[in-house]
Amino acid sequence: MSEATNEAAGGRTAGEDYAQRLTRLGDARWKRVLNVQAPYHADLRKQDLGATLDIGCGIGRLLAVLPEGSVGVDHNPHSIAIARSRGLDAYTSEAFLADPEVARPGRFDSFLAAHLVEHLEYPVALEIMRGYLPFLKPGGRILFITPQERGFASDATHITFTDWDALRRLCADLGLAVERQWSIPFPRWVGKVFTHNEFRLIARKPA
Repeated sequence: MSEATNEAAGGRTAGEDYAQRLTRLGDARWKRVLNVQAPYHADLRKQDLGATLDIGCGIGRLLAVLPEGSVGVDHNPHSIAIARSRGLDAYTSEAFLADPEVARPGRFDSFLAAHLVEHLEYPVALEIMRGYLPFLKPGGRILFITPQERGFASDATHITFTDWDALRRLCADLGLAVERQWSIPFPRWVGKVFTHNEFRLIARKPA
């Protein structure tokens, strides 16, 4: 990825304050007591992604749920420090790309791009995803996760609303074949009023 792309991908999600915000939100006591992440994690495990590159992993909230051999990458060094302090295998974008043992062509069975592309202008999202594609094995899958309307509006760092149509456009521009799309944890219409309803879409890289 170019220097300009890295800079464009930074913005309001690059600082220590953003990493601390993710920690506060994710570690809220009521969320742990109620285990509100259970349906999201169960659905993620059901996809049987294998060794996965979690692009935009943040503090590792989903990386911790992924199968053995998975790796996280994020442009925010503060988020990566938190993820690593939790025992997760995570790298800044620069460190990942600079390490030939970690960034091996075709190393990963799948990619996860969860709550990533809505933080980016479309050309930047396209360039970032295209830059990582060599590390996905032929025939490997990419799972995209983005917020629906209410969730998108809830965060000032969201800049591009990305529904299934937008994800399909992204996949087409990346040369991926879309296999399935679904709404979680509730039907699609709930996303207009419920903050945590998500678009999910799986696409496959040509074999």
